[in-house]
Amino acid sequence: MTGISMVVNGRAVSGDVEGRTLLSSFLRDDLRLTGTHVGCDTSQCGACVVHVNGKAVKACTMFAVEADGAEVATIEGEANADGSLSVIQQAFQDHHGLQCGFCTPGMVMSAAALLKDNPKPTETEVRDYLEGNICRCTGYHNIVKAIMAASGQDVSAIAAE
Repeated sequence: MTGISMVVNGRAVSGDVEGRTLLSSFLRDDLRLTGTHVGCDTSQCGACVVHVNGKAVKACTMFAVEADGAEVATIEGEANADGSLSVIQQAFQDHHGLQCGFCTPGMVMSAAALLKDNPKPTETEVRDYLEGNICRCTGYHNIVKAIMAASGQDVSAIAAE
């Protein structure tokens, strides 16, 4: 077992993990932050996206020991300090960017990373950025619309696919 510590959603945490423990498992099983979903264990679906030191990372592809000393942000940390939804979360709700909700945490975390790096992406840029995230329910149209709305852009011209 290896002792690790990190800051998760602004809170210092620590634990003992085996070297093979994935960051997604540490977050879900040890810290009980179950918003980070695991859909494939092969880095295909993006349901497990979190931010590590400000970068979007698929938590099922990173060992927990690799995050030792890091700042980690999960979907549980995306809400505003008063508990209200963040701009991105509210846009997903307002524009029906979710159905079953399984992919939603990863989509929101990916959207947050995109908008941090590119505050006004085009529709094509949003679609390209989401290539590593799979949604089996929505067809992506309303997810794209939600991300565009969260960036403050007019979404009325986005055509349905």
